[in-house]
Amino acid sequence: MHRCLELAERGRGKVGTNPLVGAVLVRGGKILAEGWHEAFGLRHAERMLLEDYKGEIRPQDTLYVNLEPCCHHGKTPPCTEIIIERGVKRVVYGMVDPDVRIAGQGMECLRKAQVELIGPVERARCEWLNRGFVSLHAHRRPWVTVRMAKTLSGAIANPDGSPLKITSAEQDRWTHEWLRARHDAILVGVNTVIRDNPKLNTRFVQRLPSPLRIVLDPHLRTPVDARVSGAGTWVITASMEDTSKRMMLEERGVRVEEVPLYNGSFDLSALWSLLTSPVGDFHGITTILIEGGVKTWERFRDVADEAVLLMGE
Repeated sequence: MHRCLELAERGRGKVGTNPLVGAVLVRGGKILAEGWHEAFGLRHAERMLLEDYKGEIRPQDTLYVNLEPCCHHGKTPPCTEIIIERGVKRVVYGMVDPDVRIAGQGMECLRKAQVELIGPVERARCEWLNRGFVSLHAHRRPWVTVRMAKTLSGAIANPDGSPLKITSAEQDRWTHEWLRARHDAILVGVNTVIRDNPKLNTRFVQRLPSPLRIVLDPHLRTPVDARVSGAGTWVITASMEDTSKRMMLEERGVRVEEVPLYNGSFDLSALWSLLTSPVGDFHGITTILIEGGVKTWERFRDVADEAVLLMGE
């Protein structure tokens, strides 16, 4: 099952609103074949493994998968069909699929075909890996992580409001590897862009594709020459009236989207709907990292699933 989770990670940033899934076929303690969900719309892990593995499958062989096999027709055929067709007789699964279209029905389909089921196995690890997928189906929003950085005295900027370097090089590397690279999107407010001019990249760790960069900008104040301006960045605004500014940003590759305000702040329900609805070449997100500043932290405090506070000197 641990190997399934390792394989599932290969789909990070590529599967959109789909889950991260890995599959392993084992005989006598040895791995015969492996598969994983490579990208949104492509084969699921079990189908990739069972289509690519041309060898004989024996009754004693065991298929491990970190998520209950699907049983519905979507972008790809049901994985339960190919499991039964190939003659797999034992399946070890990590967790039940929270998608209401499946949610135990995949296992019931396999039971009816006389397939032995064992699980859940390492459920906590499996659910943590797919916490964004679980959140999407349980709460209709991504998993939200808020990252804050303060000095021991509580400062987040210099007295005059100018940027203050708070975190160490070691903290920066950790943030890039364990936070930015593990989320589908990174979000900041427009004041952070104007004040700090961040890149919002993952320069300390290779991650392709890079996480989506999101700027909350009600009045479209994002500088056209900001370092974050470019392909892979979304600017969320409440007004499209400044068409010239919008066109200049779009010429840089920025995608400008409109979300209404509610009580002076962006309507989170509308924002979540936008970010979790696959359209065209955008496949949706299931995890988002909120990086500030203070107003942005406060806006997402009530919906945060996880908060990380980095302390500087």
